[in-house]
Amino acid sequence: MKWSYPIARVSGIELKVHATFLLLLAFVAWSYYASGGVAAALTGVTFICLLFLCVLLHEFGHAFAARRFGIRTPDITLLPIGGVARLERMPENPMQELIVAVAGPAVNVVIAVVLWLALGMPLSQDDWLDFGLRRGGLTEQLLRVNVMLVVFNLIPAFPMDGGRALRALLATRMEYVAATQIAANVGQAMALGFGLIGLLVNPFLIFIALFVWIGAAAEAGMVQMKSSMAGIPVAQAMLTSFETLRPEDPLSVPVDMTMAGSQKDFLVVAETGEVVGILSQAALISGLSKGGAEASVGSALQSEVASADSHEMLEAVLIRLAEAPCKTVAVTHDGALVGMLTLDNVGELLRIQEALEVAGGKA
Repeated sequence: MKWSYPIARVSGIELKVHATFLLLLAFVAWSYYASGGVAAALTGVTFICLLFLCVLLHEFGHAFAARRFGIRTPDITLLPIGGVARLERMPENPMQELIVAVAGPAVNVVIAVVLWLALGMPLSQDDWLDFGLRRGGLTEQLLRVNVMLVVFNLIPAFPMDGGRALRALLATRMEYVAATQIAANVGQAMALGFGLIGLLVNPFLIFIALFVWIGAAAEAGMVQMKSSMAGIPVAQAMLTSFETLRPEDPLSVPVDMTMAGSQKDFLVVAETGEVVGILSQAALISGLSKGGAEASVGSALQSEVASADSHEMLEAVLIRLAEAPCKTVAVTHDGALVGMLTLDNVGELLRIQEALEVAGGKA
């Protein structure tokens, strides 16, 4: 995620803070300072930091639950609207997904119970209804916030935790794609509700509505795409007619190739045949501006290149492709470069398949 900066690594998971989160801290400090001076500003910033510690623990709940099922979490990013644990994938086993989805809110339940016991509050109905309304201490506020996090995250608004739990429960009774579409429709319906309430009560809910609407559509589209790719090998979708570069080539070579054809990104191959990098269009432009047309390709290339075997299933490579630099994967077989895979040609394959299905339905 752009504008995110690593601050620590815990249990193999990189913790990142988005630049806008720092703006949130600055805004809170300024707001509290304006109303109560330095002491109030420190109180406000402390509360926000503790709040996001609870959010961070919530995301670790998802990450550690996913780890039980062999799914890594490369990083967790803190944003003003909460945290995002970037799992390599969501488990497709419905019960496993249900466990991963509810693990985050479960952490907040534990935190809320610990805070409740620390405050020595009896678990009576009167105290429960009263807490957070007339009790204004920092601990009480954190208790209220954790309860709110549990309730809010369990709203069945896909792709929030409650929506994923709904999808998992539906998937125990029906096909995964259909369950995803129903959960996405429910999520988008709730997003409309959030938006309307936001217009009348709290504008912040409009941002939540946009997040839910876009996230639900994107997740449904991704699942539909994966379903369409089932059983298709990478070899069937990869490009086999493409140009490659050598690290010692001047940048004038990819310039000429770009002008002569439609290829925008170029795999860089050493004399041994090993793929050593990729030169994207953006990297080419940057290299030209810094060193001119005679600068070497090796001085501008990106060394990180995602790869896949031509016999792998396209569905399994999709996440790798989406996260790859330039959205390009080098396709090899028995150590030799045999093709390249891009999001564009995957999209073309899906459009062709869709057209053939329509034609088949009319026949």
